[in-house]
Order: sequence, then C-alpha cells, then structure tokens
Amino acid sequence: MASERLERRLAAVVAADVPAYGRLMHLNDERTLADLKSARRTLILPAVTAHRGRIVKTVSDEMLLEFPSAVEAAQCAVEVQRGMAVRNAPVPEHERIEFRIGIHLGDVMIDEDDLFGDGVNIAARLEKLAEPGGICISDDAHRQIRGKVDFVFDDLGAQTLKNIAEMMRAWRIRIGGEAAQELSGSAPANGSASSDRPVAPPDMPSIAVLPFINMSGDPEQEYFADGMVEEIITALSRFKSLFVIARNSTFTYKGKSVDIKQIGRELGVRYVLEGSVRKSGNRVRISGQLIEATSGTHIWADRFEGGLEDVFGLQDQVATSVVTLIAPRLEQAEFERIRHKPTDKLDSYDHYLRGASALHHRSSVQEAFGFFRKAIERDPDYGAAHAMVAWSWMARQAIYGMPLKAEDRAEAIRHARLAARLADEDPYVLATAGHVLTYIGHEYERGVAMVEEAVALNPNLAMAWYSRGFVFLLCDEAERAIESFGRMIRLSPLDPLRLSAWNGSSHAYFRLGRHEEGCQAAEKSMQFDANAHSLLAFAINAVRCGRNEEANKAVSRVLKLQPGFRTSHVSETFPVRWPERRAEIAAALRDAGVPD
Repeated sequence: MASERLERRLAAVVAADVPAYGRLMHLNDERTLADLKSARRTLILPAVTAHRGRIVKTVSDEMLLEFPSAVEAAQCAVEVQRGMAVRNAPVPEHERIEFRIGIHLGDVMIDEDDLFGDGVNIAARLEKLAEPGGICISDDAHRQIRGKVDFVFDDLGAQTLKNIAEMMRAWRIRIGGEAAQELSGSAPANGSASSDRPVAPPDMPSIAVLPFINMSGDPEQEYFADGMVEEIITALSRFKSLFVIARNSTFTYKGKSVDIKQIGRELGVRYVLEGSVRKSGNRVRISGQLIEATSGTHIWADRFEGGLEDVFGLQDQVATSVVTLIAPRLEQAEFERIRHKPTDKLDSYDHYLRGASALHHRSSVQEAFGFFRKAIERDPDYGAAHAMVAWSWMARQAIYGMPLKAEDRAEAIRHARLAARLADEDPYVLATAGHVLTYIGHEYERGVAMVEEAVALNPNLAMAWYSRGFVFLLCDEAERAIESFGRMIRLSPLDPLRLSAWNGSSHAYFRLGRHEEGCQAAEKSMQFDANAHSLLAFAINAVRCGRNEEANKAVSRVLKLQPGFRTSHVSETFPVRWPERRAEIAAALRDAGVPD
C-alpha cells in the first residue's frame, strides 16, 4: 500500500538552543530547569503567539518554531533575545541562560505537526553560527526581511554548513544596539527594563534625567552629584504637565556610554536631560543639556554656578530652564511649588544625601540609617530624614525579613508620625510615612489619606504610587493596589522596587482569585531575585490554581532561606487589615507546605 503523501509548505523556521546547557545543568540542574521552563512560559510562548507562530517541539534545551513569514520570525526572535537580556541582567555571567537562534525561509515537510526537511536542517545549522544571545539568518530569509523591519544586519558572507551540499550566505541581526548589550551586564539594583518592547511616550511632555557626571575629581563626592540629580527630578516631577521618569530607573544607566535614542525607546520619553556637577570647596557648578530623544537633537545647553548655600536655587534654575523649553505654558503657581527647600542646614542635607546614596547602591541599611539619624541630629525638623529613618526600620522587616522588636516598631512609628507632621505637603514624605504607619503602625485610614494626598500633590512620583499600592493592598483594596503598582512601574520601568511591586500585585491577584495572573506577577520578580517574598507570593497563587508541585518547591526554597518561617507569622509578615484575609493567606501557605 502506498504511503500517505506528506504535506509540504513554505515556512519560516526558527531553531534555538542553549549552548551552555550542559555546564549549567552540572552547576545546578534544578535551577536551570526551572529558569528554562519559566523563560519558555513567560517570555517565549507569549512572543511566539503574538507573532502568529507555533512551537513545533522542545527537546531538552532545544526548540523548533514555525512562522508564516520571515518577518514575523525575525521580530519574534529579536523580542525573545531582548527579553532574555533583561532576564539575565541580575544573573552572574556564568549562570545565565542564553539562546542562540537560527532562521531560514524554505520548504518543509509536515508529519503529525512535526517539521522535517532541508528547511529545518538549515535553520539548525545557522543556529550553530550564532553567538549566545545572537541571531543568524539565511540569505533567503534576509531577502524577505530587509526593508520591512528596523533591524541592522551584518553580512557574514558564504558559510559552509554541516551536511548542506552548497555554501550558503548568512547574516547576523544586531539585537537593539549598545544600550541593550550594556543592560545584559547590569545588576538587579541597576535593573533593566520590565518589558522587552519599546515603551510608547505618553500624550504629554515626558523627560528622563540621566545621572550627572561627577567632575569634582573626588569619588567621595559621587553622592553629591547623585543628590543633585534627584532634586532636579523631584523639582520637575512636581509639574503636573510633565511626565518624569523616576530616579531609580534613570540611574540604571549610571557609568555607561549611553545611546539617547535607545533610552528614549526603553523609558518611553521624548526628552533626555544629561549633565555634570562640580563641587569645589563652597562652590558648585551644574552643567546640563537637553536632548530630543527621537532625533538625538540637542535643544539646549547651559551652565549654572554659585555658592554651596545657593545649591537649591541652582537646582531650581536647571528645572526652570528645562520646563520653559518643553512646557512653556505651565502656570506660575505650579513653578512656585518647586521652590520649597528640604532644609536650611546644609550639613543635615549632606548626611541625608549620603543615606539616600547608601540605600540606592544597596549598601547596608544600618549605614543608611546612621546617616539619616545624623541628618536629624543637625536638623530635628527635617521631615524627609524622619521618614527615611522610619522607612529603614520597615525595610528591615518588609524587605530583608528581619523581625522588629517592640521598641524598634515604636521607634519607627514615632519617626513616621514626626515625618507626617513635618511633611508640609512634601509628597515623598507623606507617601513614605503613610506606608510605614500602615505596615507597622496598622493605622490604615491614616495611611490611605496620606498616600492619596501624596499622589494628588505629585502624580509623577513613582514612590508615591508604590506606597499607595501597598497601603491599598493592606487595606483589602486589591484593584486599586494593582492600578497603583502599574502606575509606579510605568513611571519607573527600571526601578529595583518594581520587584516588590510585582510581589504586591501577586498578592492582590490572590485576593481577587486571579491566581494564574498572581503566579505570573510573582514569576516576574523571581526571575530577578527568588527571595522569600516572591516565592511566597508565587506559592499561595500556585497552590490555588492546582500547581501544587511548583508551590511545594517554592515553599521548600523559602524554608531553606528562612528555616523558622511558619504560618503563624502571617499576621506580622502580611499585616492585612481584616483577620479573614490573613486566614486565607495562612491557609494557602499551609496547603503549599509551610508548617504551622
């Protein structure tokens, strides 16, 4: 009997593998399998689906994909490689999962949904020519793609491919320019974009202020240059007619050779401000230049110089110059609000900047705490310093898992209340203090009032939306919490605190019974830092949507990190307002394997 005739068709075939798979499995097989599975589920499958492709098969570290066009195949491949660069940003180089990808447009045979033929073989051979994190395509695919996508191609010339009779011309696709490559080597504190797609600018003037270069010749003055930028960002963000990216995101580019156009795409802004600070004795000089991100055109450049006692005035001058150029119709009343000085005592301000620098650079919380205390000693009415002392206490428990003693909790609450009294319409102080009073002081109604006032005063302040998210989460307002975390991440898409925001969103989805979405939010955080918070957020959602084995594994990892953790700790770790909500979390943890 004649064999059944095989179907043939023209297809864009994508072959991918992980060249370091054997070494990674030897290093840590459980982590490698979990990371690979997560990448396929949360990054690769959505990208393939979005570009009308299908996953033909996966074998170990290898994948075979099919697309209806070479353009769709290339767009998906670039998206995946950029996404993997983001995922790998906080991972040590020797532990990274990196794909190499080959693409060919050719004739294939289909048998029970599997693909065979030279079209598949050529894609697989091209894959071997690609570097880890790279994409290599055939000349046939290149002819279909060129002119239809905004990619840069490198001609690799004629190549000899194993088991392919004729030499074939090959091309390499550049993956997003130098800025994307630099991101792949950054640390989580200097994280990378939360999305591998370009971010659309909002329908209003939008700006990112890059870290200014310290021109003082003294590395110890780095904190001062960073502080100047933070104050300029704060001043700009108070204009409701501007959309201003938060400091935690723009500082991921610190110390890097930057591509302004790429930054505009990654952060979703139309303008970028860069510059330098020189502090010499009691003199300060600030130089700045404003660039239109899409074209790279320099719009304005200027220099501001004065005495150290005029430093706040110099910051105002920079902010005013920028606003005058990109938002000239702002009301004068709005401008007057940026002139509020944080303190008249410059030595107190200096200690505050040192404490902020210690926190931003992930130095010891205790070190930052000491600087904030010194700031208060020199100016007892410095509201922001009181807020950060309270925040430091909360961070020890909420972020670093260090339980607070009763006297420590009382101290945190005292400083948060002082900060609230001294806030004087400072949205950062209000948001931070309100967060602490809700989490540690259980002053739920007061916390809501404070964070709502903070976002009303400055809707551009990412930290205000972050605190609002957790306050509403603790007050059992899950939808508003998710909205707040989303706003925070849009304002600061590279912020290290977005990991915590994803965890908060995961808990909010748990409250709403949207457990798969809760798993996805926690997995975003876990891919950067699988700490106890992200693992627990994942576990409670996973166990409620039937992913029991994954939930059990997550809990096992938590108990290795914190052997003494028990369900009885829920009231302290997750101080949700209503007892029945805490009971729901405890029950899910218990079902996932946490001991009573």
